[in-house]
Amino acid sequence: MLETEPSDLFLNYALGIEYFSNQNFNLALEFFDKVLLLNSDYLPVYYQLGKIHEELRDNNKALYFYKSGATLAKIKKDNKALNEFNEAVFLLEE
Repeated sequence: MLETEPSDLFLNYALGIEYFSNQNFNLALEFFDKVLLLNSDYLPVYYQLGKIHEELRDNNKALYFYKSGATLAKIKKDNKALNEFNEAVFLLEE
C-alpha cells in the first residue's frame, strides 16, 4: 500500500509502530522521521520518537521530542496529550 501512497501519513506511522514493536529502531526512526516531514503537527509521532530514543538510551533526544510534543499539545489545546508528554518528561528527568 505504501508503494502506491508513499505520502500517506497513517501508513508511514503504522509501519514505524510495527518496526518499533519489533525493536527495529533504525527502520522505525526512518518512518517516524518521514511522518514529521509530511506533517510536523502529528502529535503521536513525537511520543514514539521519545520512546525510541529512551530505548536507545539517548535521554537528551528523548526529552527533546517529549518537550516538543508538549509544546505542540499546548498549542493544539490537547490536554490529554499534554499530560502524557509531561509525565514522560517527569519520569525521564526523575
